[in-house]
Amino acid sequence: MFGAHAIDDDRQVSLLDTTLRDGEQAPGISLSPDEKAEIARELDRAGVPVIEAGSACTGPGERRTISRVTDLDLDARVTSFCRGIRNDVDLAVDCGVDGIHLVVPASDRHVEGKVGSTRGDVRETTADLVAYAKAEGLWVEVIGEDGSRADLDYLEELMATALEAGADRICFADTVGHTGPERTHEAVSRLSELGPVSAHTHDDLGLGVTNALAAIAAGADLVHCTVNGVGERAGNVALEEVAIALSHVYGIETVELERLYDLAQLVSRTTGVPLPPNKAVVGENAFTHESGIHTDGTLKDEAMYEPYPPETVGRERRLALGKHAGRAGVRAALDEHDVAASDGEVGEIADRVTELGDRGRRVTDADLLAVAEDVTGGDRERTVELLDLSATSGGPVPTASVRLDVAGEERVASGTGSGPVDAAVAAVREALGPAGDAELESYHVDAVTGGTDAVVTVEVTMGRDDRSVSVARSEADITRASVVAMVDALDRLLETEGETPAVADD
Repeated sequence: MFGAHAIDDDRQVSLLDTTLRDGEQAPGISLSPDEKAEIARELDRAGVPVIEAGSACTGPGERRTISRVTDLDLDARVTSFCRGIRNDVDLAVDCGVDGIHLVVPASDRHVEGKVGSTRGDVRETTADLVAYAKAEGLWVEVIGEDGSRADLDYLEELMATALEAGADRICFADTVGHTGPERTHEAVSRLSELGPVSAHTHDDLGLGVTNALAAIAAGADLVHCTVNGVGERAGNVALEEVAIALSHVYGIETVELERLYDLAQLVSRTTGVPLPPNKAVVGENAFTHESGIHTDGTLKDEAMYEPYPPETVGRERRLALGKHAGRAGVRAALDEHDVAASDGEVGEIADRVTELGDRGRRVTDADLLAVAEDVTGGDRERTVELLDLSATSGGPVPTASVRLDVAGEERVASGTGSGPVDAAVAAVREALGPAGDAELESYHVDAVTGGTDAVVTVEVTMGRDDRSVSVARSEADITRASVVAMVDALDRLLETEGETPAVADD
């Protein structure tokens, strides 16, 4: 597809993150100043060189948020989105940004239908605004909006005008995710003859990464991305996907890859947009193996069924249990939990795990250990057990109290939180002291039955150091299901570690 313009490993390519602007324009996403600052810091730590912090023209609240990011004194260049209006430039300057992305209409649909102008007038306005912004000391990138549907001769003229007026770079924008790699390559090839070119691609056709790579092959040296691909409609091209594709396929390094997973988790948490399990690079299943054939192959050679080691992007490999797990997977899982079993017992455990999977059940670590104890005749004493739980959320601050049996000692504690589950979890941690500091790695509400006797199934994964345990519990009350699952997971972790929780300091 790229022909003579293949991407060489000596190319210099950078990423521009627009999670805080274009990503926030996705329905239902609204980031607070603190959240934007936290994401910006993590982007900076990952080595992202340009961060678009927002649109200063949106309003006073957005300007305060952008100013919060500019005050962080990051190594990254902090920028603002600007329409083709002088006042937008003034507002961006007031926020203390380093630069702007000046967006001007490129397609006739936008020139005539959106802003009611002409090609000539847009060129004249663009030149005036670029000169004005440069006089304010700003770094300026000019984006031809809807460039993928623009007449290429006019797009070339418009971008040439921007560079002649002093713009630092120009950008080819597939604003509505309309085009394919051939058109992208043709357009960027022409623009790259003029000066530095960026690419802004969307994923409406599932071609976001493909178009970004086509743009790079054609001469683009900066790609606009968002973390996890969040953005309007089907989203923007995902930063983590572009970064790993450039590194793994073409040997081009852009950011600190080992920070990608933590960055993805942060953005997922703050935006409230969960990561699809099958999401490339950062999805839960990206490095998870259940199939017996794949598990056996992975245990023999870690590269057998993976394109690159999970540690590359800050992940860990996971062998999941289910009806496809097989003996090799079960043996590996038992070894992970330090459970001894003969070959015959492993076979029987594997058969029972398969039976659970055939019933449509997700097989958790707790399920495996319970089956193993039954098959091997093992007997265990619990370290932590929930005796009583009460939670209230009717007042201004949700509260909860728990009564636990901890190694034969009864402990009572209370806690507050943003909701009854959060308050109950805080109470459990208070009762356990340092032993309750295990990380809640995942929390899923998997199923809710209908009717007045509805039952909810909650699955949690708790981890500490290099160990983790997953437990699922079904109850009529989501708070109780959550706490029982968490306590059971902590109990399994403490059993594995051989630890008896010390009494918490008053």
